[in-house]
Amino acid sequence: MNKYTTLLFDIDDTILDFKAGEQKALDALFTELNIKDKEKVIDDFKLINSGLWRDLENGLVTRDYVLNERFVILFKKYEKVVDGKVMEDRYRYYLNMQHEVISGAYDLLESLCKHYRLFIITNGVSETQHKRLNDAKLNKYFDGIFILEEIGFQKPMKEFFDAVVKRIPDFSLDSTLVIGDSLNADILGGANYNIDTCWFNPYIKENNTDIKPTYEIYKLSDLFKVLD
Repeated sequence: MNKYTTLLFDIDDTILDFKAGEQKALDALFTELNIKDKEKVIDDFKLINSGLWRDLENGLVTRDYVLNERFVILFKKYEKVVDGKVMEDRYRYYLNMQHEVISGAYDLLESLCKHYRLFIITNGVSETQHKRLNDAKLNKYFDGIFILEEIGFQKPMKEFFDAVVKRIPDFSLDSTLVIGDSLNADILGGANYNIDTCWFNPYIKENNTDIKPTYEIYKLSDLFKVLD
């Protein structure tokens, strides 16, 4: 009998290829704005954005601050003033169209859904996550979706996992596994809650933190070995 019965999946860069979708959305947005040297501006945005999301995970800023200020911060670097909310809305329009799937995700989920309870845990924006999952035809594999915006707390906060635990019938810590690409959000969140974790590390990044996953995999199909 398998040790695990409940699998909690992150979505961005674990199931859906957020990096690819983000690149396409930013390219479309900056083309609309007639931005010169788009690649440089895109790189600057990604650096600023990743820093803000880390601050969110660490409880230093709010979700609304991240979404409404990231473009303000970006364009301030270029001595331009923009309406952060308007810019976010346009970016969201393009991002909502993107639903590239990580290689191997369909085969993995098709197999796992027959033997495990699958759930999504994400810090993403509710409207975007629901649309992308629907467009990618992934909804059918999951028994529930838990999103920061709907729960009111973000990974790795204990309150996020409190809410997840309360909403999953017959939840058991010992038979649950968290799978995600973020050490700080997914792996730390699960570990702090005494849930086993599996770090999806397709780029074979070096782990220079004190955060130690229970397992580490480099492609999604490696999860079968963990579960067996």
